[in-house]
Amino acid sequence: MATVELTTANFDEVTEQSGIVLVDFWADWCGPCKRFAPVYERSSEKHPEIVFGKVDTEAQQEIAAKFDIRSIPTIMAVRDGVIVFAQPGALPESALESLIEQVEGLDMDDVRKQLASHQH
Repeated sequence: MATVELTTANFDEVTEQSGIVLVDFWADWCGPCKRFAPVYERSSEKHPEIVFGKVDTEAQQEIAAKFDIRSIPTIMAVRDGVIVFAQPGALPESALESLIEQVEGLDMDDVRKQLASHQH
């Protein structure tokens, strides 16, 4: 599956679904973003069960502000509607694959329990 362009119109709908959604925050003027794009695209082809979204921070400034994106590229991983990872910087392909494996291996019941305990 190719990457999906995320906008204010579809961001919540896409990221709140069950399963894994990776989000690449990028901009056209960003050199590291352009170098990371083919890595992200290749990974999207290897993992058709995962939604690979892209947010153009120039066109979607509201989304970038909502998540306090200050450095791009930033990669965010969402699983079952819960943000489980967010980090600025272009990842090498091996690190992106490792991130996917880690997100796939999460016990989401445990993650939700941990989140609930931090909110009290």
